[in-house]
Amino acid sequence: MSETTHDGGVALGTAPSPDEGLTAAQLADKYGLSVSGARPPLPEYVRQLWGRRHFILAFSRAKLTAQYSQAKLGQLWQVATPLLNAAVYYFIFGVIIKATRGLDRETYIPFLVTGVFVFTFTQTSVMAGVRAISGNLGLVRALHFPRASLPISFALQQLQQLLYSMIVLFVVIMVFGSYPGLSWLLIVPALALQVLFNTGLALIMARMGAKTPDLAQLMPFVTRTWMYASGVMFSLNGMLAGRPEWFIRLMQYNPAAVYMDLIRFALIDGYGSSHLPPHVWAAALGWAVVFFVGGFVYFWKAEEKYGRG
Repeated sequence: MSETTHDGGVALGTAPSPDEGLTAAQLADKYGLSVSGARPPLPEYVRQLWGRRHFILAFSRAKLTAQYSQAKLGQLWQVATPLLNAAVYYFIFGVIIKATRGLDRETYIPFLVTGVFVFTFTQTSVMAGVRAISGNLGLVRALHFPRASLPISFALQQLQQLLYSMIVLFVVIMVFGSYPGLSWLLIVPALALQVLFNTGLALIMARMGAKTPDLAQLMPFVTRTWMYASGVMFSLNGMLAGRPEWFIRLMQYNPAAVYMDLIRFALIDGYGSSHLPPHVWAAALGWAVVFFVGGFVYFWKAEEKYGRG
């Protein structure tokens, strides 16, 4: 295109842009652009997470190493903290209150220590999940990656901490007369199901905590109440004797109680199947699948909102 100037010369005009008149959506489609941080389809999201599995594992290990880096005893606190909690609970519930109904001393102490270790795994997964997004906003805003990587990493961090603690737990169990047998192999499926349950719960809490950071201040009270209702310090069968059967079953099918009882049944000789509710493995599988799948989808639904104000 050209036009004549005032002195008779010919000047070249600017050609119209080939993108003139296109909407933002049309421009993005033409040049293959996508919204930064947009939520991908669920199968693609799972594929992206799998592609970052090495980051997830490395991040969980780094957080575990850094957790006690400022303490003189360092990683020993991973074991010392639940053991001290168990000692306090034994003094209060075993000595003062005498809440050992239906359990002799040789069974009650391993029962209590196992309950504290296993429930702490769920409790810390919940607390880490609440802060997974809100406590890592710098990382969320600086890098593009599937945000579910964070709560999953924190759940794996708590699993690693539990595995270290299990060494001490095994020693306590054997000191009080329960020795390794075939039943100890049941720990593997029981822990695997609890990991799925805890991860799903961490994903749920991560989304809720991202929207409401103050939830981190409330959750210690919620988890403490949950602990007392789960039979960590006492046998539910013994404490609820005489109550309606439906109420006893309701308390026994509490997921925290289900996973604790499965591991107690696997490890402790004096803790027999009479302490377990019917179809306990089906209940453990159901809680794991419902919370993991439901929590994952619930978290994914808000993927594009994390870190945006």
